This record gives sequence, structure tokens and C-alpha cells, in this order.
Amino acid sequence: MNKALRVLAGLAACVLVAGCATAMGQMTPPSATDGTVTVESGKLAGATADGVTAFKGIPYAAPPVGDLRWKPPQPAAAWTGARDAKAYGSDCAQQPFPLDAAPSRVPFSEDCLYLNVWRPADATRNLPVMVWIHGGGFVNGGSSPAIYDGSNLAKQGVVLVSFNYRLGRFGFFGFPALTAENPNGPNGNYGTMDQIAALKWVKANIDAFGGDPGNVTVFGESAGGASVHTLLTTPLAAGLFNKAIIESGGGRGALMGPRYLSKDSPQSPSAETIGVNFAKANGIEGTGPEALAALRALPADKIVNGLNMLNMTATQGAQAYAGPMIDGQIVAETPDEAYRADHMAKVPIMIGANNADIGFTDAKTMDEAFAGFGADKDKAAMAYDPDHAGDVHLVSHNVAMDKLMVEPARLTAQLFSGQGLPAYEYRFAYVAPSAAAFFAANPMMALFSVKGAQHASEIPYVFNTVDAAFGNAVTPADEAMAKDASAYWVAFAKSGNPNGGGLPEWPAYSPTGDVLLNFTQDGPKAMPDPWHARLDLTATHATDAPKTQ
Repeated sequence: MNKALRVLAGLAACVLVAGCATAMGQMTPPSATDGTVTVESGKLAGATADGVTAFKGIPYAAPPVGDLRWKPPQPAAAWTGARDAKAYGSDCAQQPFPLDAAPSRVPFSEDCLYLNVWRPADATRNLPVMVWIHGGGFVNGGSSPAIYDGSNLAKQGVVLVSFNYRLGRFGFFGFPALTAENPNGPNGNYGTMDQIAALKWVKANIDAFGGDPGNVTVFGESAGGASVHTLLTTPLAAGLFNKAIIESGGGRGALMGPRYLSKDSPQSPSAETIGVNFAKANGIEGTGPEALAALRALPADKIVNGLNMLNMTATQGAQAYAGPMIDGQIVAETPDEAYRADHMAKVPIMIGANNADIGFTDAKTMDEAFAGFGADKDKAAMAYDPDHAGDVHLVSHNVAMDKLMVEPARLTAQLFSGQGLPAYEYRFAYVAPSAAAFFAANPMMALFSVKGAQHASEIPYVFNTVDAAFGNAVTPADEAMAKDASAYWVAFAKSGNPNGGGLPEWPAYSPTGDVLLNFTQDGPKAMPDPWHARLDLTATHATDAPKTQ
């Protein structure tokens, strides 16, 4: 099956009636009043409504345009007077795609390095800080979608920060002249450099909003979750955060596949090789300063060139876009390699995936679905198809999902726990009644997706923005789940422990019990992982698994 169709189907249950919420999220409450703070670059005038003051469109770095295209982020320029901070800045340049579960509400631009802050209107001092990193395959997304609104988290006593980072070829690009221009690096992972710059801005400025720069939790989903893995393992982010939450971010190997800045490998060409090929496709020959100048002079739409989540592997091809890469400075090894070698920030983590999360497979038969298990093929059949139903689509999806998302989350919890660090694993299995009705009314969806909590479907519950996700289809059960999920996330941000406030107990992860918190249709429940056997098989046959595992 075409991978683009699978991605589209995987997102479909998340969007459902999200279109009505986009318009709702653009409304400014009529009772809004001004609030002012002073940061390093100048004064900001935000807006207060319903007990929350929001500051939007704050530049945390200089616009990465012209000669600053494909350079590390530079400091934002100072301004005079009070800068209006009531509207989002542009989301980063990209090609949107239909049925995006988190559609942007602002224009796209190469000038996009802006962040947003929500705080309780009566904020005093030393509030916990949560910093959100959006997903989108490193080619789509932004901080403006309605489901990422930080108001309902701020109401629970935290300061919430979200930000944009360069995407696609703007954010992840290699070219020989770039390496020559900046021989001491870092090079290539410009989007990750933006993330680090945003965290440095938070460290330097969040006190002005009542936030505690010594109590920062970074959290993200999908590409954002993979970014958290990188931030946990790069020395360039050392000391910039104190806790981490990873939602559907993988953790075994590189989420987007292995890629090096300058070294071609049998699996894939280097980012520099891809960059040279991209230049040639745009009529630019050579690899020196003149070629780089010509690349920097290309219009932004030529750099985007239609790239988005639905075509970055199917239409664009692996030869056309590098994505995050091992550059030797920001990224020197894969997350699991770093964790095994004790090369990570010593912080508490929460990590998990959804029970119908994303996974890619072209298997057409059961033998193909179980091919990766070798001599354990019969054990895999018992673990993944205990009733002998023979549903190739379901089984092959679950095998691929476990390999990409579910087992790597458990592995990360195991490795952190093994280092004596608090780790909390979850599985999100709650499905909105409107999503269940959607599947029931559209049986053809079964050809593309599996029933359950799809990739990214936990986000409106974590942010308690189910109104933005489902509009008039929100049910009391949705609201209850959002109240619980957001409370766990906030509790963890406050103390490094998600428990408290009358919530069902969430035990810290231990390999001996393999207990996680399952967000079920009947609410959150701690239980031994029901997929323990199949995940053990997946771990044993992972291509990067140690022989002693």
C-alpha cells in the first residue's frame, strides 16, 4: 500500500471535525486586556482573557533569511517601545497537506523563528515551565494550531512555551560549501539548532513571565518527540531543561532513518550528496561559494518544492531530502546508543505511544509480516495473531508500529530506569466517541488504518483542547480524559512525578514488572504491559539490539 495513503489514513481519525475548531481558535475574546513584560530584546504587550495572559509571536532569533539561510540561529534584534504580542508569528515555510490533524492558522514564511508564552494571569514567581515541540515529520507543522493552545495548561499553574523551528530543506540541509564556510560546525541540523536557541531564550527570559528557569520540562510528539531524544543526548542542550516527555517519538535508531552529514552509507547518501543533487536539479553546478550563494538566492518556494509529509518518501524520494542527520556535534549517535553509553541528560522522563500508532509496512502475506523474526516466526504468530484470524493488514501494521514506536518507547524507559532515573511509560488507547463513529460509518478506512488511538490523537487530551479538535462532537468522556491526561503531564512538569491530585496511581517503570499507565476507554489504569510478549520478540530481533539483550 502507498505510504502516503497510510499516513493520510493514520491522521484521518484525528481530524474528523477539526475544521470547525480552526475558525473558533481565531477568535479574540472581547474581554481581553493588555499585559506587559520585559525580556532581553524589549517590552512585550500580551493579552489577558479567562485567567490567562498570552504573549505570541515573540522573536527568539533573527529571521534566518538571505545570508542567514542555513546558518546557526543568530540573536534577535532589540526593539523600542512595547511590541504587540497578541498574534502568532508566521509558521515556518512548508507545503501543507490535506486533512492535517493540526492545521496552521497563519501564513508560512522563511521568517518564522517565533515563540509563544501562556502564563496564569496572576502568575507570581517560580512556576514550572513546559516547552512544547511540535511534530510534522520535520517538514510540516508549527506553533499556531488550535490544539496546541497553552491556555488550559497554564490554568493548572504552569508557564507554557511553544515555538517554531526551521523545517524541510531550510532546517536540515547539507552542502560542501556550508561545511567549508563553518568548518568548526555545527552544520546540517539547523532546525535542531533553532530548538536549542529557543531553550536558551527560555532559560534567559522565562523569569519575566513568572516561570522558573530551573524547572523546565521539554515535551514533544512524533518529530517533536524525536527532537526530545536529540535534546536528551546532545551536549549542546546540557542544562537547558530538567525533565522530558516523549510522545510517539521512537527511540531505537533514528526515527527518520540513518543519515550522515558528509559520509555516504550503504543505506543512504549523505546530506551533502543530497544537497549537491538538489542544487543540480535547480541548475546550480559546483560545490563552492558561488554555488552556495546561488542556493541562498533561490526563492523560498523553490526550496520547499512541494515537500510535505505525504510525499517526502513517496514522491520526493529519499534522494531529495536529508532530514535530521548525524553531524558529529549536535547528533553523534542514535538515541539508544547514547542511552546505553550513559551519554544523556540525567533527568526524569515520561514516554509512550498510542495503541494504533504509526508504522510502515508493505507486507502482503503473514510470512512477509513475520519475516523479520527469523526462527521465531511461529512465536511471533502466536503473539500477534493468537486467534489465528489471519488479518494481514492488522498484524503487519502492529509489527511495524511496535518496531517504530511502541517497543522503542519501552526500551527508553528500560534504559533510563536502569540508570536509576525516574521513568514513566504510558500507552494511549482512548478513542473519542466521534472517532469511533467515524470508523463505523466509513468501513473503507479499515483498508488503510487500524482501529484505536491513532498517531497524534493524544495531543488534544494532553493540552485539554478537545473543543478545538472535535467541536460540537466533544463528549463528557472526552472532557474527563482531557482533564486526567493534562493533569498527569502538569504534575510531572511540577515535580518529576506524574502522580497526585486524586489521579489513579502511575507507578514508575521497572523492567521486572513492566507496568505502564494505559489510557483506556474507562479511564487511566496502571497494568502490566499487555503486549509484553510481542515487544520482547520485537526487541530481540531489532537490527540494533545488543546480542546479550
